[in-house]
Amino acid sequence: MNNLDARYQALLEDILQWGVEKKDRTGTGTISVFGRQIRHKMSEGFPLLTTKKMPFKTIVTELLWFLRGDTNIKYLVDNNCHIWNGDAYKNYVTNILHNHRGVQPNSKEAFIAKIKHEDGYADMWGDLGPIYGAQWRKWDGKNGRIDQIDDLVRELKINPDSRRLMVSAWNVGELDKMVLPPCHYGFQVYTKELSEERRYNIWFNNNYETGMERFFDPTNLPDFDNPYYKQTPKRTISLMWNQRSVDTFLGLPFNIASYGLLLMMIADEVGMLPDELIGNLGDVHLYSNHIEQAKEQIGRTPYDLPKVHIRDGIESFMPGDIILENYESHPTIKAPLSN
Repeated sequence: MNNLDARYQALLEDILQWGVEKKDRTGTGTISVFGRQIRHKMSEGFPLLTTKKMPFKTIVTELLWFLRGDTNIKYLVDNNCHIWNGDAYKNYVTNILHNHRGVQPNSKEAFIAKIKHEDGYADMWGDLGPIYGAQWRKWDGKNGRIDQIDDLVRELKINPDSRRLMVSAWNVGELDKMVLPPCHYGFQVYTKELSEERRYNIWFNNNYETGMERFFDPTNLPDFDNPYYKQTPKRTISLMWNQRSVDTFLGLPFNIASYGLLLMMIADEVGMLPDELIGNLGDVHLYSNHIEQAKEQIGRTPYDLPKVHIRDGIESFMPGDIILENYESHPTIKAPLSN
């Protein structure tokens, strides 16, 4: 089942029909609507759009970069992920022109090559300031650095009904140090207990062939306290992220898949079942040079959603530990990135 592509296509249509023209910091121009939401049930498949081919390894690499607490593009470049190159290069050029008079900036290609191969160059020019990774894992608190991800996982294990299961990247005291203030600025998770019937059905699906007759007999349940059944989750977990600025054609498909993967990783770490993924979207826009691409994507028929398997939970920092299966999609639709 794939309702996700249909919802995404409906959002593109919404912007095309109701969007108003707005100027933006890049000078490209947008059509924009305000205050939208996108939802996905993780039981329907992994939320990777099929109406255009998505670069899954790039999405994985960026998320693992965040989770490392890293803010230097060296890790990304070394892993062939280039989505932050433009911001790093723009920051480099600005710095050179303002602080190194008479020095000619390198070309973007030369800049990235030096980041990858020249010792010390990334340390000097590759850092983007205290963006997502720094705030998630190294928030500069009054009593030392705060690892919000560790705190979230710990709280989920001891107090899963808490209403404070949140992570924020919007550190107002450090926004001026970032190359770009966070677009997706925070997320919250929510858990609920599974009924014995749901737990039984999960256990059954994990241990018997699909298609076998299944029934719920409350007088004859497995002993869930037995170590053999300890893998059966007792709770579901959902994730809702908030996003102030939404590049709907290029950025949003990344955000959906990235937060879907983060939800799976957190769920694996705390032994829960991924449930619902929700995105609250503020300024939802299409850049003026993405209009025709959006129309092309709207006209495509979705395929079934793929599946993803992870090996080692949230502290797995190797892209190869995250495996995409049964991904079928339409071809890539190229569009320029505005920095």
